[in-house]
Amino acid sequence: MADIAALLSATKTVLLVDWPSRDVPDTLARHGFTVISDEGPRSSAYMAYEADRDEVRVRPLEGPPATADLVYAHRPIDELPGIVETAKRLGVRAVWLQSGRDSSGAKDPLGVSLPQEESRKAREIVESAGLTYLDAPYIVDAVRARG
Repeated sequence: MADIAALLSATKTVLLVDWPSRDVPDTLARHGFTVISDEGPRSSAYMAYEADRDEVRVRPLEGPPATADLVYAHRPIDELPGIVETAKRLGVRAVWLQSGRDSSGAKDPLGVSLPQEESRKAREIVESAGLTYLDAPYIVDAVRARG
């Protein structure tokens, strides 16, 4: 199990590959992370989320970041190999996958439940690339717990 506090302390830049609510990029930006979001299927659809006092401003970027420390993904597991390829290219240390499902399997933007087999498969994909895998807790809860 990864030391989440240590991972977050060593993280400066987070690449988001989708997210369940604006709470994810906004909270990360407000807590001092450089937040870049892959906003869509076009390769040039990247946005920066930047905290400015009480507001989080969004601005377009020319392309993906040159490097990142963490990739947070809210995507189906079948997209994970491509996400891991991107993570490795950026020098990322960890991939944090959020299911967006509760323990019953129902959609829940705060949910982090994955069936055991899906979690095992996702862990295998990420760790076989030499990266740290996380799928819980909800990243916003972990960031807020740091203070």
